[in-house]
Amino acid sequence: MIASVLPTYSRAPLTFVKGEGTWLIEADGRRFLDLGAGIAVNALGHAHPKLVAALTDQAGALWHTSNLYHIPQQQQLADKLVDSTFADTVFFTNSGTEACELAVKMARKFWYEKNAPQKVDIITFDGSFHGRSSAGIAAAGSEKMTKGFGPLLPGFTHLAFGDHDALGAAITDTTAAIMIEPVQGEGGIRPVPDQCLKGLRDLCDEHGILLILDEVQCGVGRTGKLFAHEWAGIEPDIMMVAKGIGGGFPLGAVLATEYAASGMTAGTHGSTYGGNPLGCAVGCAVLDEVNTPEFLAEVNRKSGLLRQKLEGLVADNPDVFESVRGAGLMIGIKCKAVNMDIVNAGYDTQVITVPAADNVIRLLPPLTITDDEIADAIARLDKAAKAVSA
Repeated sequence: MIASVLPTYSRAPLTFVKGEGTWLIEADGRRFLDLGAGIAVNALGHAHPKLVAALTDQAGALWHTSNLYHIPQQQQLADKLVDSTFADTVFFTNSGTEACELAVKMARKFWYEKNAPQKVDIITFDGSFHGRSSAGIAAAGSEKMTKGFGPLLPGFTHLAFGDHDALGAAITDTTAAIMIEPVQGEGGIRPVPDQCLKGLRDLCDEHGILLILDEVQCGVGRTGKLFAHEWAGIEPDIMMVAKGIGGGFPLGAVLATEYAASGMTAGTHGSTYGGNPLGCAVGCAVLDEVNTPEFLAEVNRKSGLLRQKLEGLVADNPDVFESVRGAGLMIGIKCKAVNMDIVNAGYDTQVITVPAADNVIRLLPPLTITDDEIADAIARLDKAAKAVSA
């Protein structure tokens, strides 16, 4: 008999009932150090008092009205994002997957309105992850994502990650945009070098096409800047955001320049829940906390400390780990042992990590993790590695 919850997940044998900062409490009372943060979602950890206050205050006033009416909290969050980024305009969604759908629609509608309806193709890269909608899986293109779900949405050109020669050759008169994650998450924590992001921006400008960045996982302070592309000194035309922006509340967004968004007029897109008062009240509280020089400086300091200690961990466990990579507090450990063996061993030492492609485990802790918790994390990971090695 099928389970009452559709069995599409291979779940760990854990049931968490409470969270406190960087800690998760299991139903049996055990405390786990959370280096996954709900897959980079809980940017400020669990039950952050400012987020609890924002949600509670808004819940006592108004939950939902729909986008048939003006929503003050949505306007406030949009203004904060526009003031802090390249964007001129923002559309709010419930998830990164929905943000991907709009980004694809926006790019294609842009060219349709520019009397170039043949420009529908979007260049993407192996190892990418853009959600699990029809557009998202077609954009990623991997067999794991697409098998059994055909026919796939057409109009995506898939290139090898880092193949610069292929990229130049792939742009044709039907190319609408290039879409890329500044740091691949599901693909194994693979950062795009700054010079390559600059090259992509130059290439898009040279050919007059749009640059779409997927910062669903690497955005909202995760790399030590508000958004990861800022390290390269470039600006996209369209950007997908989610995960950390809601701090645990389902919230996503598409940010765009006025130029790129010009085709999206009244009636061309919508969302029942997107940008509702609850989500946007929390999003405002997240940005107020994360988007300060002091907070981001601490992310950079702590990421340096964690990276240094992880290099030592790898050196101490050479038969289990191979190398460390990533940016900010978005770190991957390339493994020699099977990555899921290390994830599972971590459950025994009460530390949460997240598997990724390329035999990597991801460390995506709350940005509020403390120095003492970083030291604790290394000790628990070392104990897990010793168990795998044994």
